[in-house]
Order: sequence, then C-alpha cells, then structure tokens
Amino acid sequence: MKTASPTIAETVTTPARTPAVGRRFWTMLGPGFVVAVGYMDPGNWATDIAAGSSFGFALLSAVLIASLAGIFLQGLIVRLTLATGTDLARLIRQRFPRPVAMLVWAVSELAMIATDLAELLGSAIALKLLFGIPIMAGVVISAVLTFGILALPGARGRAPELVVGALMSVVVVCFAWELAIARPDPGALLAGLMPSVELARNPEMLYLSLGIIGATVMPHNLFLHSGLVQARLAEVKTAEERRQAARWLTVDLSTALALAGLVNGAILAVAAVAFQGAAAGASPGIEDAHALLGSSIGGVAALVFAIALLAAGQSSTTTGTMAGQMVTEGFLNLRLRPVTRALITRGASLIPALAVLGSAGDGAVDGLLVLSQVVLALTLPFILIPMLLLLRNDKLMGGLAMAPLTLRLASLTVLVLTGLSGWLAGTTAMV
Repeated sequence: MKTASPTIAETVTTPARTPAVGRRFWTMLGPGFVVAVGYMDPGNWATDIAAGSSFGFALLSAVLIASLAGIFLQGLIVRLTLATGTDLARLIRQRFPRPVAMLVWAVSELAMIATDLAELLGSAIALKLLFGIPIMAGVVISAVLTFGILALPGARGRAPELVVGALMSVVVVCFAWELAIARPDPGALLAGLMPSVELARNPEMLYLSLGIIGATVMPHNLFLHSGLVQARLAEVKTAEERRQAARWLTVDLSTALALAGLVNGAILAVAAVAFQGAAAGASPGIEDAHALLGSSIGGVAALVFAIALLAAGQSSTTTGTMAGQMVTEGFLNLRLRPVTRALITRGASLIPALAVLGSAGDGAVDGLLVLSQVVLALTLPFILIPMLLLLRNDKLMGGLAMAPLTLRLASLTVLVLTGLSGWLAGTTAMV
C-alpha cells in the first residue's frame, strides 16, 4: 500500500550518532542561507543593475536598508514559528476565518507563479548569454533543469538545501571575483552606504531605491523560512533548547542575509564600473550589463556574470518550489512531491511566458519581468498583514511575545512596505 508523501517537517533528518549539541547545531543551520537565495534572484539583479548604471554607487544605501529590513522581517518569522511550533501557512489557516485563509492562499499561489516567472526568465537569459539559445527555448530548458534537480535521488531531506547552498556559493564566488577585477573606488563605496538628501529630492533615485527595497522582501520567503524553521523543531524539546535554537537561527539568518546584501551591493558596484562613461539612455537590462562588462572589464567577466545568473535563477526556482510545497501543505493540508509541486507552479508560469514570447519574441522579456514584480508588489501585503496580526497576539506568542517597541517597529515596517508595494505596483503599471 502506498504511503503518503512526508511533510516538509518530516524530511529534515540528523545523523543518529552525532552528539546532541553538535546534532542540534547542524540541524539549526541552513534556513537563512536557503532564504537568502531569494534576496539574490533575477528581480534583484534588474534593480541593482539599473541603480548602479544610472547613479553609480549612490544607491548602495538602499541595498543596506533593504538587507536590514529583510533581516528584521525574517527574524520575526523565526520568532513566530518558535513560539507556536507551527509554520506561517498553517497558522493562517488555523487562526483566521476560512474565507480569509483561502484568499491568502490564492494570493500566495499567485505570488509563487510570479516569482517562478522571473526566475525562469533569468535562467533563460543566462542560457542565451552562455550558449546563444533563444529565450523561448531557454525557458523550456530551464524548466527541465529544475525538474532534474528535484528528481535526483535524495531530493528529500536536506538535499535541496545542499544543492541550493552550492548554487548560492557559485553566485557569491562569481561576484567576489567580479568585484575584485572591477576594482571600484573604496571611498566611493563607503560614501554610497550613507543615505543622502538627494535620494528624496531626485524622483528617479527615490523610485530605484524603493524598487530595491520592494524587490527584496518577497512573499514566498516568509513561508519558506517559517517552514524550514518548523521542520527543525523536532530537535527542540525544552525552553532552554528553544532559546538556544533561537540563537543559532538568528546567527544563521543574519549571516546569510548579510552575505546576500554584499552580493547585491557587488552587483550594483560592478554595474556602476561597467557603465561608467557609457552614454545615457533607457534603463539598461541584464543583457545590456553583460555586454558592457565584456567591453569595459573583459570577456571573462561577462562569462562569469552569465554563470552567476544561471546559478541564481536555478537556485531561486528550487527554493520557490520548496515554498510552494509549504503553502500547499499548510493551507490545504495536501502533501505533494517536489516534482509534482514544481509541475503545477512551473506549468502556470510557462503558459504566459511561452505565449508572450511566442507572439512578441525575445524583446518581451523585460515586460514580463516588470509584470512579475508588479504582481509580487500587489501580493505582499496579503501575507504581511496576517503575519503582523499573529505577532500581536500575546497569548499565541506566550513567552516569546514581542516587547512594545519591537512590536511598534514591526507594525511600522509592515505599514511602510504595504504602502510601498501599492505605490510601486501602481507606478510601474502606468509606465
């Protein structure tokens, strides 16, 4: 008789012979680094390249603010999950009226599709840059590559996390190398980290700054992080172990997202160097940055850029599938295999991608990327607001209830991001 597929929580295993402290340390590491992949996806590349090419290093401060906001919000998810022992999707299903929970589920699925669309296109662009493959064919190949990763033996347990970690390492190494050969001015880098009054005075700088912040906090990362933390709670049995887990998870999160912030800063800095002295014109895309890197820094730099883009796209789409599993299990109590979940999300994103590319050609890629970011901006408040309401429930949070100051900061952050998401979506849709 067939047994049901295990939930995400049942797939994290630990070596039986590892000492208790070492085993707990091992199992607590990982969630932050998997989530960090979403902070380096092709959508972030697009905003970082536009910022660096247009304003040099001036918008590095926006990257810093976005990284700090991400660390704060993902930290709230860790706290909520540790307090309740339940992931975010299940909490919303259990704690809100069914119509509300189903609305959040539907919006979350839409966000998954939009996320997958951007990552699919990013991988397809990378394949075009590396091998000259047309975007439409690259979209199909990218989809097949993802299914291949998810169908590998041992695709359950920590295997997806390890694959994602390896791909993330490729991105980090590639951009460390890019930054080393680009040799940006250290003084200019430090100056760019300090916000200036010009950010508020210059509408284009403000728009790009908000775009960087808005593209950083993505709906699927909230579900993903909560599910990965909840999967590790089998090892946490006492209050002291819970506090220890909170410390390890905070270190894991802070380290990973700080690293992701450095990569985003490196993308912006490399774009600033590559486009220095280039003629002003329309906002450049990823392919433009690749071409400029080749002409201004060297062909090897352009090759490394494309390899990093492919790694970022494939790792991001793998984490998107993991998040999709958690959403389905949490809201619908329905267990799906990774490949099945990927087929659902990727099939839904392939339809608009192939339809638009088939009628408009490769030139439609930028428009599709914009569409995906607009959808993400519109869906984010539907997840942030229920999360905030849960955090404000002192009875639910118990001993991990937030201090009044932290709660006010959380409320302000959600309010600002909700307004930002609506403003960005409305502004971008009118362009």
